[in-house]
Amino acid sequence: ALIDLDPGSKTTFDDIVVLARLHKVVLDTLGLEGGAKVTGKRGIQIWIPVAPGKTYEEPRGWVKRVSKSVGKVVPEMVSWAWSKSDRRGLARLDYTQNVVNKTLVAPFSARPAPGAPVSVPIAWDELDDPDLTPDRWTIRTVLDRLAEVGDPLRPLVGLPQELPEI
Repeated sequence: ALIDLDPGSKTTFDDIVVLARLHKVVLDTLGLEGGAKVTGKRGIQIWIPVAPGKTYEEPRGWVKRVSKSVGKVVPEMVSWAWSKSDRRGLARLDYTQNVVNKTLVAPFSARPAPGAPVSVPIAWDELDDPDLTPDRWTIRTVLDRLAEVGDPLRPLVGLPQELPEI
């Protein structure tokens, strides 16, 4: 299951970090494991492993309920509008990525932007790092990062979690 924290024009990266932390609180409260990843562009994604055998609709509905709950905590930061022009510069907690044939930014993939930033998994405590930015690592620095820290998402691969009722 994936939650894409997509900033708006009036949303700072610090706001996106707050939204990521709120989602982490929900995961902890529900006893679930998940991982965060900077996108290499502007946002953060949260990946939650799910037991096999689910349809796309099941995790999508669950992620929608979780994100709507988080959005109620900070409604001044979140818009549910699909179009960026209708979001009034607010962030979108995008649950619609959980669908067949949707392109996602894979972990450790380079983004088509100046400097070639890379989408990199992070540990939850790295949200407290004042130097964290969504495009902190590039194709020139990501291998050093991987050698130093490893892949924080690796322990989640294949973890068969059931998504509890919300």
